[in-house]
Amino acid sequence: MSIASNNAPKPAQRAESRFVRWFNRRGWANITISTPYIWLLLFFLLPFIIVIAMSVATRTPTAPPFSFSGERGAINFETYERLFSDTLYIRAFLTSIWNAAIATLLCLIIGYPMALGLTRVSKSWRNILLMLVILPFWTSFLLRVYAWMGMMGSNSWFNKLITSGYNLMVPSDMALRYIPMMNTNFAVILVTVYSYLPFMILPLYANLEKLDITLNEAAHDLGSRPFKVFLDVTLPLSVPGIIAGGLLVFIPASGELIIPTLVGDAGRPMIGRVISDEFASARDWPMASAVAVALLMLLVVPMMLYSYFESKNNSKKAQEE
Repeated sequence: MSIASNNAPKPAQRAESRFVRWFNRRGWANITISTPYIWLLLFFLLPFIIVIAMSVATRTPTAPPFSFSGERGAINFETYERLFSDTLYIRAFLTSIWNAAIATLLCLIIGYPMALGLTRVSKSWRNILLMLVILPFWTSFLLRVYAWMGMMGSNSWFNKLITSGYNLMVPSDMALRYIPMMNTNFAVILVTVYSYLPFMILPLYANLEKLDITLNEAAHDLGSRPFKVFLDVTLPLSVPGIIAGGLLVFIPASGELIIPTLVGDAGRPMIGRVISDEFASARDWPMASAVAVALLMLLVVPMMLYSYFESKNNSKKAQEE
């Protein structure tokens, strides 16, 4: 009896053996699958809950500059009342959406032919051209913005070139010494297009590369002109790439901070600049949090609705097939 009892596994050993069996059977798979959800929970959902909580707090002169025990109680919706009534925030939202929409459209107009051209060249040239598309990411984003600040200065070669072209197209009495580019919406859109153009090209290229070229050849054999083939075959099949690239450009461009701060008009701030000023200069953390929540809702909710209906449509098509 004593020998059998000594050889019996102890509770700690039994627990360890059960854990090892569970891990070898399916534990590693569960951990691998749950890792992205844990990441989203820690670095997106939890900070977002904190920001929402701060947005309904009351501003105080203490540190931290907010409290949940103000005159209006623990929950204070005064920040959201100001958000929808103050023209500063409404104008900032409209300016951000307008600049981001124009930049996204220009990225699509410039990026689509480039992505389509990448799929039509030989593989040796394709790798070189793809490297050139990705090359700007190898340098500092801030350094590239500073380079554009120098190029858009009144005495820069770029400004002189644009001014010369403008003076050739207008009467002599409308000629300019230089075109004021800095601190304008034009500068913000120009630098945004330059900075985010690869985010449009790469999803479009990934989508266009997977298209069946025999569909284009069949349309040509049936007598369709090249432009007609593009409109009827290539463009509809590339819609998922257009949407993916548009979201990758529009969402970060709407909340952009560095570009509007360095080259934009201080009198017409974008929403990222407003959030930064409320946090840092005005030290109104509840108001800044409310603006951030509104911006996130404005951008994320449509994307989630699109993803939901897209997955629903795909499942419906799969059932029909």
